[in-house]
Amino acid sequence: MQALPAAPAPEPRRQLLVGASLVAVSITMLVGGMLAVWALQRTRTIDAGEPWVPRGVTIPEVPTNVMLITFLPLLVFAQWAVWAGARRDRGHTLLALGLTGLMALLVMNAQGFVYHQIGLPGDEGAYASMFYAVTGAFMALMLAGIVFTLIVAFRLFGGRTNPELLVAHAVFWYAVAAAYAAIWYVVYVLK
Repeated sequence: MQALPAAPAPEPRRQLLVGASLVAVSITMLVGGMLAVWALQRTRTIDAGEPWVPRGVTIPEVPTNVMLITFLPLLVFAQWAVWAGARRDRGHTLLALGLTGLMALLVMNAQGFVYHQIGLPGDEGAYASMFYAVTGAFMALMLAGIVFTLIVAFRLFGGRTNPELLVAHAVFWYAVAAAYAAIWYVVYVLK
């Protein structure tokens, strides 16, 4: 009597990549919705004959531009982690993840500097409320990204290598970078 051959291995389900893609879409919807409300509030305020940006408030443009530029190495480091992880190079993967987290901390530091320099009370009107809501949501995304980076690094440090997790990590950072580019243009450039 002959046995049947083994069934073929099931296709990978790519759950982490699908989850990261859903998170990226959620980030796009969140930031897009907040910026749409920003534009609506701005239009209503200007149509009422009032200035949108309160008098005496100047937004420092250098740190906002530096934040946008800092996302370039952040994304390079996140992609480097994917590349090194696919080659099972644990040292370079950990280094790339560490640099990704460092760049994210630098972006958060620059946003904190903007908060300090702008000196705008949160109850100063529609502009202040919207400014802190949009940039606060961005800071929450950055904090979530740093926690995600720490979790990925911790798992890798513990010996659990998963290239798909590194790809999901990079997808998250790409989504956050795109969200900040939109925030930078609407909040800091168009004002």
